[in-house]
Amino acid sequence: MKINSRIYVAGHRGLVGSAIIRALKQKGFENLIKRTHAELELLDAVAVQNFFAETKPEFVFLAAAKVGGIHANSTYPADFIRENLLVQTNVIHEAWRHGVEKLMFLGSSCIYPKLCPQPIKEEYLLTGELEPTNDAYALAKIAGIKTCQSYNKQYGTNFISVMPTNLYGINDNFHPENSHVLPALIRKFHEAKLSNSDSLEIWGSGTVRREFLHTDDLAEAVLFLMGNYNDSEIVNVGCGQDQTIKELAETIQQVVGYKGRLEFDTSRPDGTPQKILDISKINTLGWKPSILLKDGLEQVYQWYAAQD
Repeated sequence: MKINSRIYVAGHRGLVGSAIIRALKQKGFENLIKRTHAELELLDAVAVQNFFAETKPEFVFLAAAKVGGIHANSTYPADFIRENLLVQTNVIHEAWRHGVEKLMFLGSSCIYPKLCPQPIKEEYLLTGELEPTNDAYALAKIAGIKTCQSYNKQYGTNFISVMPTNLYGINDNFHPENSHVLPALIRKFHEAKLSNSDSLEIWGSGTVRREFLHTDDLAEAVLFLMGNYNDSEIVNVGCGQDQTIKELAETIQQVVGYKGRLEFDTSRPDGTPQKILDISKINTLGWKPSILLKDGLEQVYQWYAAQD
């Protein structure tokens, strides 16, 4: 990408898209194309077609998606599969029709089988059953990967796919029911601190293990890959370290300054027992993360508390 290249970031106000915009601006890219949901409905194929004809982007970061945690995925599976399939199909197809030089599709580590060997290598995709609590979302993302690969094969496009681990950062969704575990815990701890609550309830046993990557690290990774990777095979992006949800909660508790006790509701679903990505592929290409979890949590909590 050149400094004046026309770059479209789909989902620029979301967790991932906003981080990509920040990274692009920091590196001096000036010709950034952005549309809010009110300005462009990505579910509308005709609207997307007209948008590409009008703006003629040269590079596309497809970070727009309907996302959520276990509760949201379990409650609204039809919305998750339909909306994600439509958005990614519309954008990928018009990128091909209008001669986009390169597109990056942002997937998710939930595409991998529930009981994968750990750490998860890229080649484990489609080798086992998915986690049932988010299989609709995962199937949509798998379809996005296969769509990119199919267009590359049939039309010679340069559409690449990146699979981030669990993400966190500023502009996250902190909804009490529909957010992912890390922002949900930040909100819970913050509210418990403000109300001087004696205890705080956390879904699940606290024993499952998760890996978390700051979106500023992800943004650096995707810009690196946009400039250095041109293959149809997927690439994992993570930090290479994980911890239990209990350990995560205790770290957030320390960052927030909440003094009460933690209670784990084992009647609630845990989800996948462990999920950590093998990042040797992107490490070999020349990229490594730089933000430590506690440092990232402190930054995100300060941002969240300032919005409250």
